[in-house]
Amino acid sequence: MKCGYVALIGRPNVGKSTLMNHLLKQKISITSRKPQTTRHRILGINTSEAGQIIYLDTPGMHQGGQKALNRYLNRTADTALLGVDVVVWLIDGLVWHDFDDIILKKIQQVNLPVVLAVNKVDKIKDKAAILAFFKQAQQRFSFKEMLPVSALKGTNLQQLENSLLGLLPENELIYPEDQVTDRPVRFLCAEIVREKLTRRLGNELPYSLSVEVERYEELSQLAKIYIVIWVERASQKSIVIGTEGEMLKSIGSEARLDIEKLIGQKVFLKLWVKVKSGWSDNERALLSLGFNE
Repeated sequence: MKCGYVALIGRPNVGKSTLMNHLLKQKISITSRKPQTTRHRILGINTSEAGQIIYLDTPGMHQGGQKALNRYLNRTADTALLGVDVVVWLIDGLVWHDFDDIILKKIQQVNLPVVLAVNKVDKIKDKAAILAFFKQAQQRFSFKEMLPVSALKGTNLQQLENSLLGLLPENELIYPEDQVTDRPVRFLCAEIVREKLTRRLGNELPYSLSVEVERYEELSQLAKIYIVIWVERASQKSIVIGTEGEMLKSIGSEARLDIEKLIGQKVFLKLWVKVKSGWSDNERALLSLGFNE
């Protein structure tokens, strides 16, 4: 059996979470159009007859942002290269950005096989340009493989998975065959709510929101879930709630349907919005909200 850890790295918003979800054939990581939607290291486990690939989805590697939350995101992203067997470096399109040079230096410092995956290839009309980009990339680093993929459309994902299995060591299974993540249901429920918030309010306050499960009661026919949405200012609380509470109701309804799909039973979901002033720039507040990788 082949078994090991594969880190998915890249700049923010290149499609790492979408890629992992499609490789697992189920949704583990939340997604949105906003950069830095992923805030935690999320592990996704794909077990087949050939072996077990344990994917690590992490925040995008980035510069800028001096808040405690930004420092946390960067620390979490940098640890993606520790203790893994293979790296998948996901690049969005055929453009080499300045920060890609910084990522290149990071992978040069570790003795790991690296697969370069160019995402969103379905949007690239000139296939010759892909080959030219790969030739240029191979001059920068000795990649074990280079693949054009589409995380959203599923293009070449089976080929990517086969390549990764070939690079992983022979090993016993690390996780049970039916386990798909190391994250508890409470965490996944909070992330689903945050996804709906980010998609609905992405232009107003995506980075001022945090979500925490206050109570989770699993009954025989129903799961009761009580979730707090934390914002940094009272004015933001009004935005989340919306006129006559319509925004919060809508977010709750969308999240409840996804949570019911996740856990396979009816859900009673109660949302509150509370203010924790300056939480995103307070190390102690981050710890209290679960930012403790």
